[in-house]
Amino acid sequence: MSTTVSKHQNFVGGEWVDAAGGETMEVLNPATGETIAEVPRSSADDVDRAVQAAKKALPEWLETTPGERSEMLLRLADALDQHAEELAELESQNVGKPLASARDEMPVASDNIRFFAGAARVLEGKSAGEYMRGYSSWLRREPIGIVGGIAPWNYPLMMAVWKLAPALAAGNVQVLKPSEQTPLSTLRFAQLAADILPAGVLNVVTGDGVPAGEAIVKHPDVRLVSLTGDVETGKIIARTAADTLKRVHLELGGKAPVIVFDDADPAAVAAGDQDRRVLELRPGLHGGFAGGRRPEDLRQAPRGAHPRGRVPSCRRSGRKRRDRHGPGDLEVAAGARARIPGARQEGHRSQRAARRMATAASSSSRQSWSTSARKTRSCSVRSSARS
Repeated sequence: MSTTVSKHQNFVGGEWVDAAGGETMEVLNPATGETIAEVPRSSADDVDRAVQAAKKALPEWLETTPGERSEMLLRLADALDQHAEELAELESQNVGKPLASARDEMPVASDNIRFFAGAARVLEGKSAGEYMRGYSSWLRREPIGIVGGIAPWNYPLMMAVWKLAPALAAGNVQVLKPSEQTPLSTLRFAQLAADILPAGVLNVVTGDGVPAGEAIVKHPDVRLVSLTGDVETGKIIARTAADTLKRVHLELGGKAPVIVFDDADPAAVAAGDQDRRVLELRPGLHGGFAGGRRPEDLRQAPRGAHPRGRVPSCRRSGRKRRDRHGPGDLEVAAGARARIPGARQEGHRSQRAARRMATAASSSSRQSWSTSARKTRSCSVRSSARS
């Protein structure tokens, strides 16, 4: 069966435009390996065009009241809810994750927008006392200007929202680069935003980390860069941002393998109906879902844990399975350990931490996720406004 390949453009200054050099790049469905879309392969010139569009929109956006920004963000959240199923299907197809998981993310994303729509109206400016005769002193929060966002592949839309919502709520404008692997839901969201936000307030450019992401970090008019990604990339961004005294907001090192045991039904797992045969490991402050892009076979587990002596394995959700075993009765008992090869390199502080996470029940994972969302929100508010 042939797959229709959709064509996309960058969203700059309220218009849809091709890359300056006309180059494009393929976007794949990781479950099938098929090309499902083509997006611009943006260069430094494309990033500069987006920054200039944001710069042009900034003076008028700075004049908006918190109430006006709040109202637009609430409309944006409503639009996301109205198109949640469409966005979830895009997310599932592009990331390779189960549709049920993608559906769960949409309400979280719209709720995040509503959270910052409310936060926009409660920014404080406190009196700082009288330090000189004849002068009054106080603290005033002001937007910092143009905010650059670089989103990861695993939660493309939700992480993009976590970056743009606090920035816009505080009166900043945004240049956003989604992951080159998973840009489709963010581009569709930009289409929805085009009918709500003034031109240039939100700009989306696609492309590789180098040169597109690098150009965002190096651009002198970008005043803050927010990245969700790996530790090494964060180090590079921090060093590069120092040259122009940019602020940085870095969420680094999150990794959450999803282990699908040998006796699970692949079709049921893909549909999200076999929770007892799937172990999702979530680090304490990161809710990363790795099942869609990480095909590594993690074949280390407690000896004798399986009633038939087989070793559980980790398989990529959505990948066709060539072998099938009979039904088993494996459950993750309290104290069971799952040793994740390369856990330290993938962001876990230690393999001991990974083993502890393997014993967590799904309810604990949800509680950890909620904590992550709250902590990221408070951190983002501080990062997007200047005292």
